[in-house]
Amino acid sequence: MEKIIFMPEGEEPVAFYVLEQTRLGGVDYLLVTDSEEEDGEALIMRDTSSADEENAVYEIVTDDEELNAVAAVFENMLDDVELL
Repeated sequence: MEKIIFMPEGEEPVAFYVLEQTRLGGVDYLLVTDSEEEDGEALIMRDTSSADEENAVYEIVTDDEELNAVAAVFENMLDDVELL
């Protein structure tokens, strides 16, 4: 499982493990967890960076409609995972 480090502004770096990634409507999304174990917290993150930025910029998806749509895609991709 790939481990990535997020660097929130004004906060300590946070490590997440990437479970899956997808692209919907031209937007990249990551399904990440804070633990390699089965009971970790999962988050869906949206890439908000522009194509010319050197580093990707991700934010947690909080809009319920967007969250439900992307979660459904990830659930279909990962048969043994139930989100939300």
